Amino acid sequence: MPVRELLARTSSRELAEWMAYERLTGPLDGRLRGDVQAAIIAATVANAQRAKGSALKPADFLPDWEPPRPRTPEEIWQDVIRINAALGGEYRTTA
Repeated sequence: MPVRELLARTSSRELAEWMAYERLTGPLDGRLRGDVQAAIIAATVANAQRAKGSALKPADFLPDWEPPRPRTPEEIWQDVIRINAALGGEYRTTA
């Protein structure tokens, strides 16, 4: 489906829900994932170039699809301050 049609038929809330789901589970594609295919090739190339020893596995080249650990309110606040500064904002405290 073209992007324009997708956006016309899907709410921003639903898109956000699908994005969150994909972050937790990995790509939505039901076929063999591209990252798995790339990992197989990467392992083959690396193993062809390595010295003797234990072989690398495709899993050694896969991204980690585990959900990130929950962040503390302080970590979130520090991100807000960094983003605000990157956008030219100032952080002021009242005395």
